[in-house]
Amino acid sequence: MIIIGLGANLPGPWGAPEKTLQAALNTLGETKGIELLDVSSIWHSAPVPLSDQPWYANAVCSIETALPPVKLLGVLKKIEQDFGRDERERNAPRIIDLDIIAYDHLINMDAPVIPHPRMHERAFVLCPLQEIAPDWTHPALEQPIDELLEAMPAGQDIRRGEKLSIPLKIAENA
Repeated sequence: MIIIGLGANLPGPWGAPEKTLQAALNTLGETKGIELLDVSSIWHSAPVPLSDQPWYANAVCSIETALPPVKLLGVLKKIEQDFGRDERERNAPRIIDLDIIAYDHLINMDAPVIPHPRMHERAFVLCPLQEIAPDWTHPALEQPIDELLEAMPAGQDIRRGEKLSIPLKIAENA
């Protein structure tokens, strides 16, 4: 299972961060060679590390693709760029953030690092991931998602919101 994380906490061309997540999901679903399989609800969370910036809207989706991880990362970075993401310092507020969370059972220590190196410490990744893949196991830690949630560092404020929708693909030459 290939898992992509989506996050935003600044308004974008589509309006509120929740609208930006849906627009990014739509764009990902329209990308040749990528099939969206499932998507979580939007989860609202305080920034990590805690700061005075706006809360984030977060979600995860599962996809199918033959693209290798480095090419998939290139697709995600291009979508971020097209959406107006300004690459600044780490953990800065952003219009959109797209990350490869996991790529099947692959463990890769080169760029991109897979699974995402901090995913097991982030409620905004684990809560939506549990929603769409309750039997998922971390490939490097070999721990099921329920155990990861139990061991997660305390103090992460998170609330479940509305469900995102998978855009329907319009058949080519229809």
